[in-house]
Amino acid sequence: MNSNKPLSESWYEVAQTWVDAEAAASALEDTKSSVFSQLCLRSGETAVARAEMSVRASEEWKAHLEKISHARTAANRAKIAMEFQRMRFMEWNNSEANHRMGAKL
Repeated sequence: MNSNKPLSESWYEVAQTWVDAEAAASALEDTKSSVFSQLCLRSGETAVARAEMSVRASEEWKAHLEKISHARTAANRAKIAMEFQRMRFMEWNNSEANHRMGAKL
């Protein structure tokens, strides 16, 4: 991280990263039921309960759930980075206010 960069610019960059990660995680979460349905149809089972049980036990379904989990984790970490930048600004702002108050005394 470049210390010469304005805090607002640093925040903007990490916020953009969070927006992208959040969109990716949400898109995967939104496809969960349709992927499940497609896998049930491909299973070849005629009984719905058997098809669902077969899909839930499949490696393909587990891989999809792991992909969703990893995407959500990435989005959460990006949000933490964004909040960290916001906190840095608040600390800097408070420090500046304290310096101004000290200069008045």
